[in-house]
Amino acid sequence: MGYPDTFEGFMVLNQKEWEKFKRQEFKPKPFEDRDVDIQIDACGVCGSDVHTIDGGWGDAPMPLCVGHEVIGKAIKVGDKVTTVKVGDRVGVGAQIKACLECKNCKSDNENYCPQQVDTYGAPYPDGTISQGGFSSHIRAHEYFTFKIPDAIPSYEAALMLCAGITTYSPMLRAGVGPSKKVAVVGIGGLGHFGLLWASAMGAEVYAISHSPDKEEEARSLGAKEFISSKEQDWHKPWAFTFNFMLNTADATDKFDLPAYMSTLAVNGEMHHVGLPDNDMPPFAAQAFTPNGCKMGGSHIGSRPEMIKMLDLAAEKKIKPMIETIPISETGCRDATRNVKHNNVRFRHTLIDYDKAFPNR
Repeated sequence: MGYPDTFEGFMVLNQKEWEKFKRQEFKPKPFEDRDVDIQIDACGVCGSDVHTIDGGWGDAPMPLCVGHEVIGKAIKVGDKVTTVKVGDRVGVGAQIKACLECKNCKSDNENYCPQQVDTYGAPYPDGTISQGGFSSHIRAHEYFTFKIPDAIPSYEAALMLCAGITTYSPMLRAGVGPSKKVAVVGIGGLGHFGLLWASAMGAEVYAISHSPDKEEEARSLGAKEFISSKEQDWHKPWAFTFNFMLNTADATDKFDLPAYMSTLAVNGEMHHVGLPDNDMPPFAAQAFTPNGCKMGGSHIGSRPEMIKMLDLAAEKKIKPMIETIPISETGCRDATRNVKHNNVRFRHTLIDYDKAFPNR
């Protein structure tokens, strides 16, 4: 049938064969008066995509089109849309809907709305399953559709819509700035953004990684010091140092958490945004008491935070490290496989959508 009745995407049919992407049509949710239809030009490839399609985070509805770092052109807007017009270059991140009426939504915490809808793999009220950005088009509520500053190329802006906001939001809420010492754990797709944001916000930035070969890149991204967590007793020289620690690694299940916690300053925070497939390791509650530290986590960010982040990226000329791949069945396979096996520096963006979908 084709647009606007159906969209076309590269979809995974079952989690046991998560590396096999098949091009096929799917039906979007009904168009509503605050919706925006977007013709996609680029989409980042996120660790969440892999955790979802390979079953690491549990069952997911199939067939499924992943991708929640979406950039494209608005081609249709609902009658009540006020923030976007046809022709605008816009983006959609990992959330596509919320009630916008509950106390969380009313306090700019719509990313914690109990009725939120994820950009892919989640049911709308009518039963339609949301489908993501490895596709020709996406239909999104205007509140979760963001105009992209002219200074940011689409292939870079895409990655900011999940990896970017996931790392920026907790640092903004923690008051990261010139008076803070910030450690970023795990220098990968999320972690390299953590270094970029912390540096742009004026903090004194430290990189903690088990991969010594990433030191040069970490320093180029803003790290003052590189700390190798492969070394025995690596944490001891850094006791009581960091005001805020952003853990972006998805291997926390293998961490000696009290060692990391010991490097926090008094009342410092270890904040988790990397979400491993397995449970966190047990540790004694007494690990919190030597420095009065705390531990937390977060889920993406709010609309005001997204807008602030994009403005900061444009102002500071933030440049994430990216490898692009043309979208296709093999391109989706290769990109997700590389993310799965940590074989990319540091994120992939799928491009060349016009070649893949010439008749949309």
